[in-house]
Amino acid sequence: MAYEELKSSGITADTPKNILFGAGTIHKGLKLTTGKWNFAESLIGATSGGFAINITPELTDLEIDGKLVKVKSLSDLKTGETATMEINLIEIKPDIIKALVVGKEAESETYEGYTEITSKNRISDGDYIENLAYVGKKIDGTPIIIIFELALVSGGFSINPQNKSASVSTATFECVASLEGDHDRLPYHILYPTPQVQTLNDTDKEDA
Repeated sequence: MAYEELKSSGITADTPKNILFGAGTIHKGLKLTTGKWNFAESLIGATSGGFAINITPELTDLEIDGKLVKVKSLSDLKTGETATMEINLIEIKPDIIKALVVGKEAESETYEGYTEITSKNRISDGDYIENLAYVGKKIDGTPIIIIFELALVSGGFSINPQNKSASVSTATFECVASLEGDHDRLPYHILYPTPQVQTLNDTDKEDA
């Protein structure tokens, strides 16, 4: 019969190799040097509630007399894009707060024993984060890595302390182009393992 080949699901032998599982980790300054990632050294901090990563192209539909519907090559012109990472941080450190408020950090001269974070009136080169990255794992243990070459905070610092609950601050970072690079696309990279990459080595498994 014509219906004998119908499948009850879309599961195949490759399905476990293509499912992202777990929250993953967030990194600052993630780099690959001589075949090894600096997973442990680049960790930003602990999270709670995972992440939201959005990479969205901006498409423009040309208005042409007589064109009443979308038309191939006339309705899908790429005219920009945005890429953001929204991170729920449960570990709140001075460098994290400083980045979120675009402020400056110094040992307090007024309040002994405290690091003081105060506002500043303009963004400097040091406020941009290089190689902000998300590292997640698939069911088979291989990593999926998303890297923003250059990122800047686009949401501020907020906490909502509650009884019997740890405070979580949601940090939003946006990928931006550098002055020296291309200005018609964003410098992000989505790294998906090729079939011959079987798994992270034992050391990297612990660090990632």
